[in-house]
Amino acid sequence: MAAKKKTAKKAAKKSAKRSTAKKATKKAAKKSGKKRTPSAAFMRPVQPDTALSAVVGSSPIPRTELTKKLWAYIKRNGLQDAKNRRAINADDKLRPVFGGRSQVTMFDMTKMVNKHVS
Repeated sequence: MAAKKKTAKKAAKKSAKRSTAKKATKKAAKKSGKKRTPSAAFMRPVQPDTALSAVVGSSPIPRTELTKKLWAYIKRNGLQDAKNRRAINADDKLRPVFGGRSQVTMFDMTKMVNKHVS
């Protein structure tokens, strides 16, 4: 029984040391003031095809902006399902982007949108 208590105390001390070390590295990262640079792949403009351009516009835009515009369209038109918030209901403009499906999940949406950019 005493051996179990000793190992439990040792484990508690180790976890306390780890959490303290993590906090110290986070503080050091914050103090450096270095801003995170975005990935060049996300910032490179992509060209939406005709189906997607009906929703986000026809000019080349970065993937990050494309996602923002797509979500703005979904929220503006109330296309997020009321019961299952992860599901997106397609309207006439989004149905061709979603491959003819009337409802997709958020995760499937990103896969389907990637097929419509070049």
